[in-house]
Amino acid sequence: MKHIAVPTDRFLDGRFRATTLRMALIYAAAELLITSPIWLTIGDNPLKPFLGKLVLGAAFIVLAILFAQLLSRMRDQRYATQVLACLLFSLVSSLGMSLLDSHLYALIMSPVVVPFNIMDYGYAVCYRMSIFFGWSFLFVALLKHMDVRDRDLKLIASREEALAAQMRALQYQINPHFLFNTLNSITGVVEEGASQRAERMIMSLSAFLRSTLQLDPMRELPLADELVLQKEYLDIEKERFSDRMIVRIDIPPELESAMVPSLILQPLVENAVKHGVGGSADEVEIHIRAGWVGETLYLSVENDVAASAASGKTGNSLGIGLANVAHRIKTHFPEGASLTAGYIEPTRYRVSLKMPLRIKRAEH
Repeated sequence: MKHIAVPTDRFLDGRFRATTLRMALIYAAAELLITSPIWLTIGDNPLKPFLGKLVLGAAFIVLAILFAQLLSRMRDQRYATQVLACLLFSLVSSLGMSLLDSHLYALIMSPVVVPFNIMDYGYAVCYRMSIFFGWSFLFVALLKHMDVRDRDLKLIASREEALAAQMRALQYQINPHFLFNTLNSITGVVEEGASQRAERMIMSLSAFLRSTLQLDPMRELPLADELVLQKEYLDIEKERFSDRMIVRIDIPPELESAMVPSLILQPLVENAVKHGVGGSADEVEIHIRAGWVGETLYLSVENDVAASAASGKTGNSLGIGLANVAHRIKTHFPEGASLTAGYIEPTRYRVSLKMPLRIKRAEH
């Protein structure tokens, strides 16, 4: 899972410092543009008040960054405490900034001597206090936004990790089931005295496990690659049931690059062999098909079932393997995926998968 750290002091985060500086610059520039027309009417040289505003703007940026650092350390405090801190800082900063403003005004009006006016100073303090108080609340809002975003990112990462763990758990439930059945088949061949067939099956099983155990259950792969894996599995079973197992695969060429969860067909094909071929003394056909309608991909595995095994089982209940597949595709595709299973004829069973159609684009 991707770890998302939230530092105790956000100013340890370079991106946060850059955001704070950018916000302070924008705020100071907006205040400069709004009040510049008034300053340009003061004195005989329009350049002097503009330079004065630049000095005040630079002082504001320095104070705003210091205030932002203080607020970032107080973000876990009660809201009332933060408001009180904003008021006190705004007052102290405004007193200092207003004195600087008064000196700059005297310089602009030089050589005319401008006496200190307590009323003008008080007005300047109130004005600058509103500027700093507005900045402080804007910054508190930024802190809250970033905290909420961090919580959302942590939640997303946690959900992704939980999803991956769930998918792996479902996959691990499938693998031992398949391995047990395959070893059972090899045991049956050995008991029949067909050592060469058993050796071929062991070699095929080794190759199949080498291919499948390296697959990430969260990963998708082209349908053509999924079918290659299923053919490797069926080759193992053909060693035992070659005389009565017929495999038919109908996949349109345009769907070979359709992306599907890895080994999604494995339990379906395995059930077809176990309950179809393994439960019948007659010839059994396993039919794997794919099709699409609009943006939906349909996959199905059909197999013949012995009349004796099919009698009294016309329901659509799912076994453990199929239930895992149903859970897996619904987890992989929260919307637009489903599994249905049941008898389409008295001795014909079908499992169908529906999922979004995603075609892998050719890489150039």
